[in-house]
Amino acid sequence: MRQFCLACDLKDDEKKIQAYDEYHRNVWPEIKHSLQEAGVQVMEIYRTGNRLFMIIQVGADFSFEKKAAMDSANPIVQKWEALMSKFQQKIPWAQEDVKWVLMERVFKYDVVDK
Repeated sequence: MRQFCLACDLKDDEKKIQAYDEYHRNVWPEIKHSLQEAGVQVMEIYRTGNRLFMIIQVGADFSFEKKAAMDSANPIVQKWEALMSKFQQKIPWAQEDVKWVLMERVFKYDVVDK
């Protein structure tokens, strides 16, 4: 299984941050199904302040391009993304059309590596 980490910012507004958290306590079933269909096996989102950190674990057939194509063809996913855009903002160094930025690992410790 492959793993990717991504980051995104929320608008620095406590009410919007609370609303974002609430939506993610009750993610729509269609969104969970779309993740599964795209090959996402595990997804976790963490937050500190208004910074989000996402970890996804994916199967061998997963690609970001395939997921983007599936998402753009799914009206429920488009509705979810439009809703989330009310809360999210791009990280300052992200490309214009990118909200979630792929992160680069800079360190890993594994007890097996001793």
